[in-house]
Amino acid sequence: MSWLGRLFDLRDTLVRMVLLDLTGLCYLLVVPHSTSTPTMAQWVLAVPAFAVALAAHRRPVVNMVAQTALLAVAISLIDDFTINQVGASWALLEMTMRARGPRAIWLATALLAVVDLTDSIGDPPRRFASGVVGLAVEVGVPVLLGLVIRANRELSRQAVERALAEQRQHESESRAARADERSAIARELHDVVAHHVASMVLRVGVARHVLTDLDPRVGEVFDDVHGTGTAALAELRRLVAVLRNPDGVRGDAALTAIEPAALPAAIGASIDRARQAGVTVEADLDPAIGSLDAVRGMAVLRLTQEALTNVAKHAGTSALAHLVVAVRDGSVHWEVTDNGRGGVPAGVPAGGGHGITGMRERVEVLGGQLEAGPTGTGWRVRTVLPASAAEPSARSLPRDRAASAGAPAPEPA
Repeated sequence: MSWLGRLFDLRDTLVRMVLLDLTGLCYLLVVPHSTSTPTMAQWVLAVPAFAVALAAHRRPVVNMVAQTALLAVAISLIDDFTINQVGASWALLEMTMRARGPRAIWLATALLAVVDLTDSIGDPPRRFASGVVGLAVEVGVPVLLGLVIRANRELSRQAVERALAEQRQHESESRAARADERSAIARELHDVVAHHVASMVLRVGVARHVLTDLDPRVGEVFDDVHGTGTAALAELRRLVAVLRNPDGVRGDAALTAIEPAALPAAIGASIDRARQAGVTVEADLDPAIGSLDAVRGMAVLRLTQEALTNVAKHAGTSALAHLVVAVRDGSVHWEVTDNGRGGVPAGVPAGGGHGITGMRERVEVLGGQLEAGPTGTGWRVRTVLPASAAEPSARSLPRDRAASAGAPAPEPA
């Protein structure tokens, strides 16, 4: 904002009045007059004008009426009434800038014009015409300047409103685009992924009843596959519901997927699944993890699930894995190591997915760094989730990964 715009800012009326009064004092004390010094009458009329300007700087109507009345008295008593004339003209400027409607502006203009013309009543035509020209300066300039300032202020206000409206429209269009994208993803999940998962669950269920002479161990595998598939199907349906109507879910999916107190049991279920697959898992779980916030708790669960799945994929189902989850000074220390000595079964994919990448993204969102690399004959993955990430807003999570957090039941791919 320029210094001129700041000078006429509505919030700085007191500054303007102080400058105006100082200018009037300089006029009385410095500028030469017809007499050697200002007369007592000039001081008697100038001092109230200065005082009213300061006292009524936020009440333009009161200031306008008082300054105009002092000007009328000055015109009838003294020859040099410049101080009161400038005070009345400035009061008209303030009135024009601050008035709520045009009626008050034109009434104030007419009042000052009438008072100014009383000085020219009875004068010869030439002098009366000169008074009318002076009236254009004393009345017309303040009104014109005030109207220009009002117009500029109104244009600025309209520009701000247009910018806000455009921002709201852009946000609305972005929300609509995201909703369309979520709907498309939901359709794909429902029509393709969920259909195939449901088909697999159904076929496993049929196989359990058709094949009656199964080895009990094979039956346990069928039961586990059936239970896992059913849980995965439930998660897919929940994810589709979140994608189609995010507002219909209480809070963000990443925050409501698991209660903090349920985290130890959820991690224990993941360990049990890994053991059922043949991986030997040694777990060292800090009891304090039951009091973690939901975001870091979900991150610990997903990291554990992904790491144990990777052990089964890459180290083999007869490998030894060691899981450590500890809370120290508010930070969560998480680590999974394996000895890399198992044999990878034919039914387990050989890798090539995005597990480590997803784990790293999840950790970085919470302000940590994921370390993954060989150690001895095996592999180690570890990280520290800092305490400063304990209460991030749901918006800090990428929408696609927040939606994919879902419920804790199924193993990540």
